[in-house]
Amino acid sequence: MPRITLVGYRGTGKSTVAALVAGRLGCGWVDADAALETRLGTTIAAVVHERGEPAFRDAEAAILHELLGAEAGVLATGGGVVLREENRAILRRLGRPVIWLTAPADVIRARLAADPLTAARRPPLSGADPFAEVDAALAAREPLYREVADAAFDTAMAEPAEVAAAIVAWLAARDRAGEQR
Repeated sequence: MPRITLVGYRGTGKSTVAALVAGRLGCGWVDADAALETRLGTTIAAVVHERGEPAFRDAEAAILHELLGAEAGVLATGGGVVLREENRAILRRLGRPVIWLTAPADVIRARLAADPLTAARRPPLSGADPFAEVDAALAAREPLYREVADAAFDTAMAEPAEVAAAIVAWLAARDRAGEQR
């Protein structure tokens, strides 16, 4: 069972899809943001507010290194994990295959607005309204997601179970192609 890592902007369904993929593959999964909050004993929003974004990004990098060194399974990363080159390097080295979950900005904004935990767990990093920063953040991060991704799946029009099934099918096809070489 290989490591499978999901990357993508907040609200693209990484945690939900990770759980479904893990269920289909019969392996474990971890949400890196939840693991980080458990480790720190507080929310990401509180860390950003009290210690600043650089301290949060340091903690995020540390948990990523730890989780990628753990046993194989499905890892749902935080949306901004790709912002640091060191994180992109370890994703390319230890996180493969890396699956990028995508969705257009309007879909992401609607999902964030519908999630009652958005304000408590997902802080605006630009100091602006978290809905207002989606377009700019996506534009800045898309090349970084693309840099690390082995495949991309659009979550906008498909149910999470359909996305998970497509990922599992892609993994099976990838494994078959690898065996034929």
